[in-house]
Amino acid sequence: MKAFIFDLNGTMVNDMPYHAKAWTRIANQELGGNFTDTEIKNNMYGKNAEVLVRLFGGDRFTSEEMDKLSEDKEEQYRSEYIGELALLPGLAEFLEHAYQAGIPMAIGSAAIPSNIDFVLDNLNIRHYFKAIVSAHDVTHSKPDPESFTKPAQLLGVKPEDCIVFEDVPKGAEAAKNAGMKAVILTTTHPREDFAKLDNILHFAVDFNDDYFVGLI
Repeated sequence: MKAFIFDLNGTMVNDMPYHAKAWTRIANQELGGNFTDTEIKNNMYGKNAEVLVRLFGGDRFTSEEMDKLSEDKEEQYRSEYIGELALLPGLAEFLEHAYQAGIPMAIGSAAIPSNIDFVLDNLNIRHYFKAIVSAHDVTHSKPDPESFTKPAQLLGVKPEDCIVFEDVPKGAEAAKNAGMKAVILTTTHPREDFAKLDNILHFAVDFNDDYFVGLI
């Protein structure tokens, strides 16, 4: 393979419980919803406005209200997660080895730019990535392939020459739609949730898995 493309949340950092906690507080305590943890988890993908529409319908909020709710949610997430911010075990070494081997790497994430900056700059890993594609850089969210085809274009590599690292079925589906194979980190979903997808190369709990040595 000629390039690696990483999802961010749940793939590089195990922060999805903090996103879920922030969404639950916003949806249930502030907006009067009554969503279960499973309902929050299953709807917590794509752009924040899309999450709000899936939970509350398309007529509940104006675009300005959704922008404000989105900002509030991300501020809550960052303030609670900052003390726990860390790469998944083994990822620091994997990134360095890939970098030294000259493998181009990119991020293709549904996160907003400020959240990507929050992770990359606090962990000092921005230099590893030649391209960064955020929620603001695509028209359609995962499972649309744009979040992965755009990084591939920016890296100058063909989709079939990329491996995507993901943690959720919609992301793995986006990789499939882009013509890319995927490696799944099981931080957020068990492997059985990916049973319908035939582009999965491997499942791992973190990057200490011996499988990653063979990718470089």
